[in-house]
Amino acid sequence: MRLVIDYTPAVRQGAGIGRHTRELVNALAPLAHDSSITLLVYGRTASPLPAAPAGMALRVVPVSNRWLTIGWHRLGMPFPVELLAGGHDLYHASDFVLPPVHSARTLLTVHDLSFLTVPQCADENLRSYLARVVPRSVDRADHILADSQATKNDLIDLLHVPAEKITVVYPGVEARFQPVGDADEQKQVRERYGIGSQPFVLGVGTLEPRKNWPALIRAWTILRQTTALPHQLVIAGGEGWLTGEIFAAIDASAFKQEIILAGFVADADLPTLYSAADVFTFPSLYEGFGIPVLEALACGVPVVCADNSSLPEAAGDATLLVDASDDAALAVALQRLIEDEALRNTLRERGFQHSTCFTWRRSAETLWHTYQQVHRG
Repeated sequence: MRLVIDYTPAVRQGAGIGRHTRELVNALAPLAHDSSITLLVYGRTASPLPAAPAGMALRVVPVSNRWLTIGWHRLGMPFPVELLAGGHDLYHASDFVLPPVHSARTLLTVHDLSFLTVPQCADENLRSYLARVVPRSVDRADHILADSQATKNDLIDLLHVPAEKITVVYPGVEARFQPVGDADEQKQVRERYGIGSQPFVLGVGTLEPRKNWPALIRAWTILRQTTALPHQLVIAGGEGWLTGEIFAAIDASAFKQEIILAGFVADADLPTLYSAADVFTFPSLYEGFGIPVLEALACGVPVVCADNSSLPEAAGDATLLVDASDDAALAVALQRLIEDEALRNTLRERGFQHSTCFTWRRSAETLWHTYQQVHRG
């Protein structure tokens, strides 16, 4: 079997879909020893490319992803991806959009349908583009890969995709996500991201509307106003889009001096950052899966999580689930986890067990089986 995987997100994006693609491909390598796999990267890059996993070839197409997108999806130019990738049996588009493919069978990963379910949270140009292109890509693909059962259900309900055309490939959590108890290491990470010595509540994710950070800021403010708890609030993530409401919520808080925007956190520092937190919270309005929830659970941190979309799948029975629109309920849940040691210990043990169900090896095995099925037709 000759397989081509669009590896562009793995090279261009540090977190999110980029990390998802890197980890899945790394785990796939040991399973694919009898096949030819090419990792295709669109556009030149100034920095050195990562080495391809053993047994895989890395091919760079010296045309930017932007120009290919314009040609394929806005101008409708029909030149097939085979002209760039060479002959192959399967083409896996890893990031929502499928280019013209003439001779190979195709798989398309749709990570979520947030541009349809919470359109107010997306940049308008991106939302309009995805709403136009993703349904066409879904229709043309031979098979769809979804990150969760919730996303599969959305594909069925919103885009009318037959259930048998969709396979759920859950993400995994890397083995390096485990408790880090070393006080010096925690101290260094705190200093690196401007976090003082106070205990803190942690959120991780891009600064953008879907992550629902204003609700967390309001809930944390309620917590500080109604209790004597000394906690800081730390939100770790790069700046995204439509951030005005986030900064307005910070300015409106009576405790804004104790809200820390830590910025993008390097992958290597994440286990220590999770481990240093008293509570992790993920109040998102919608997620295709929610890997940070699993990472926090694997690090032994009690979690308060929103109860919508795929998040109950990521959370299992190991978190407190709350309505993302209820600031007061979020504040109460945070207080419970901070103050109730028995509950913290119970959820910690459940979290360790639940997180072991999600490994990139298991994800890769599901994906490899799906490749074989689609290849056979």
